[in-house]
Amino acid sequence: MLIFNVITMKIMKNNNFKKILAVNGKLLIVLMIVLTACKKDFLDVDPQGSETSALFPKSAEDARLAVNASYTALREWNYHSGGFPILDIMSDEATKGSNPGDAARLNLFDSFQFTASSTDIFPWYSALYKAVKRANIVIEKIPPIAMDENLKTRYIAEARFLRAFSYFTLVRAFGDVPMVVTTTPDYTLVRSPKQVIYDEVIIKDLEFAMTNLPEKDQYSENDIGRATAGAAKSLLAKVYLYLKDYQKAANYSVQVIKSNQYDLETEFTDAFSLAGQFGKESVFEIGAAPFEDFSQGGNQFANTQGVRGDPNKGWGFNRPSIALINSFEPGDKRKLGTVIFLGETIDGIRINGDPATADTTWTDATHTTIAELETYNRKVWTPGTTTVEEWGYNIREIRYSDVLLIAAEALNEIGKSDSALIFLNLVRDRAGVAEETSVDQSVLRDKIFNERHLEFAMEGQRFFDLVRTGRAAQVLGPYGFATGKNELFPIPESEIELSGGTLTQNPNWH
Repeated sequence: MLIFNVITMKIMKNNNFKKILAVNGKLLIVLMIVLTACKKDFLDVDPQGSETSALFPKSAEDARLAVNASYTALREWNYHSGGFPILDIMSDEATKGSNPGDAARLNLFDSFQFTASSTDIFPWYSALYKAVKRANIVIEKIPPIAMDENLKTRYIAEARFLRAFSYFTLVRAFGDVPMVVTTTPDYTLVRSPKQVIYDEVIIKDLEFAMTNLPEKDQYSENDIGRATAGAAKSLLAKVYLYLKDYQKAANYSVQVIKSNQYDLETEFTDAFSLAGQFGKESVFEIGAAPFEDFSQGGNQFANTQGVRGDPNKGWGFNRPSIALINSFEPGDKRKLGTVIFLGETIDGIRINGDPATADTTWTDATHTTIAELETYNRKVWTPGTTTVEEWGYNIREIRYSDVLLIAAEALNEIGKSDSALIFLNLVRDRAGVAEETSVDQSVLRDKIFNERHLEFAMEGQRFFDLVRTGRAAQVLGPYGFATGKNELFPIPESEIELSGGTLTQNPNWH
């Protein structure tokens, strides 16, 4: 118990949640190492009879530490598609990027030739379940603690939001997966149908969260960044969009809009800037601190994609594709808010790029068609000339523009195209492009879908949007997408082997 007392004394000196999540990340990692012994598989079950598991958490302060550790799990590099932005690379929005020889295996994702043994899949799968485990600790262990009941309920609601957040990624990426809702699950768990996980975990967790969490403006300055009622409703609206329950998707998204808790940033780039962190457009984001060390609060997400060469901002992976660059309408502010071109000057810094990377790659020797430009993801840019600043980038997981476009899509699908058009045009107005006018449901459906493509480019949404709308084969087929297979990622082969056959593989991944 000594380690918990030491951690408690150190963290009690700083009650600011954003700082606890980031600066004191090392203490939280130590805490979770005590909680979770190393295991051979994703369940990461504590040994029965473990003294630390039996003793923690016992106090209100322990409860706070456990909740904060649940947020910290979302900051781990592997939590985001295994570290590398493979969801973008698999879409038509991006290519691998970086130097041609660096992490060349990622080209297999670009061409849909990766396998169930690919080294980038298991870390993602494992990190998602690690986050689930931390949330389960809070949900299961905090109820018996003698503490303020309102705060206890809020802590549990935060953890249930975070558990739903991770499971939503799991079912979209892997389909049917083991449903782990306890800290001591059976090692022989089989894959639960994804609809069961939606019904029994994701939806129930989010309903509990939206009922028991404060709104954004009800949190004190010290707690900004925690999950809110608005975040829970927004995520629930998105869940119902994926389930094609458009009425409920419309209901929840409109509730968020009418709450007056959020608004669009005036300038598109402000939604991703340092000044825009936890700003009016932010519904839910993952905080970080500018230290090149996860244990000190750093997040390597932006560093992985940062400008390579001059200035040296990162590794340069996830390069905007020619197809994406050509998708923007003339005058659309989102083009320069999404793509960094060589020769640009941003925040007083000229972008010269990587001398080892060709400025332009052609499809043939006659140089008639451009295959790739050396460009970078503008959305992860932070001011400065080193890699350090990139580690302090906050990942915007849910933006208000997403809520608006969820509402637009859902309302259009239930025959309220006039209302859908209003929300669509709010997003287009900010982008500086002409408003749409058609209220024909079919036409508007395509317009809204294309708007999602431009608004959320390079944010890991495109691949899932293509799959859920049945457009993946048409758009990604030329890249190698196989219908009946690539809608889902494979369950990591190592997990199937460790299960002794209890876990089965997704279709056509054998």
